[in-house]
Amino acid sequence: MSSSNRVAPAAPVFVPAPTTPYQGDIARYWDHEARPVNLRLGDVDGLYHHHYGIGDIDHAALGDPEDSEYEKKLIAELHRLESAQTELLLDHLGAVQREDTLVDAGCGRGGSSVMAHQRFGCHVEGVTLSAKQADFANRRARELGIEDHVHARVCNMLSTPFETGQAAASWNNESSMYVDLHDLFAEHCRILAVGGRYVTITGCWNPRYGQPSKWISQINAHFECNIHSRREYLRAMADNRLVPQAVIDLTPATLPYWELRATSSLVTGIEEAFINSYKDGSFQYLLIAADRV
Repeated sequence: MSSSNRVAPAAPVFVPAPTTPYQGDIARYWDHEARPVNLRLGDVDGLYHHHYGIGDIDHAALGDPEDSEYEKKLIAELHRLESAQTELLLDHLGAVQREDTLVDAGCGRGGSSVMAHQRFGCHVEGVTLSAKQADFANRRARELGIEDHVHARVCNMLSTPFETGQAAASWNNESSMYVDLHDLFAEHCRILAVGGRYVTITGCWNPRYGQPSKWISQINAHFECNIHSRREYLRAMADNRLVPQAVIDLTPATLPYWELRATSSLVTGIEEAFINSYKDGSFQYLLIAADRV
């Protein structure tokens, strides 16, 4: 390889000290997380997500379960469904221009950030508590040649370095269960321009069920998070100048993903809790799109 083609090593990501002991715990959790279900799905096409999927299973693409290639096809199908989830989120960001800046709060390994840039051609700033995730996301951006437009940094999504009104749109893709919602939406309200769009896709417990079910407790323990209720999301948005324009129940759309994943070699042991809680109505998978007023 000639010196002109050699990629210079990136400077290490600056890692601020955690503000609270809990933030330190979450940073350590994701720094050490290396589940095959996240990595092997991302290996399909280089888009590494940390969320779940939506849509009907393409059984024709899966083929015969006795086929030696079936597991490989199953993994590809799970990945197609999780990328479809991101596409739906991006569909709700509104009219994004190439000169705009978007903020991916809780960006993980950067899959959603990359897809946003690929669709809109804009700048995307990702934030995560995990230095390992930020390093991974920035390495992928360099490999794709988009490091001038897509960047991840280590910081608390409740206190970001972005200027007031800097973002045309922002989102949380299955990351809001790690923070206080009033603090989260106050920060999104601050960084969003007036008229900017915020979108979240999240699991939340259903107030109509009465209280968080035993399945919710299992999910919280598994991911070291604190799942909020649907009512809490809407109340915290209202308190922070975020007016919902769409509230979509994606629960029926995500069940096929979980039922397929439960048959794969990538099971983590939490599949039963998701499937049962979605079926008994105690848990919901929601998309909420809101405008900053």
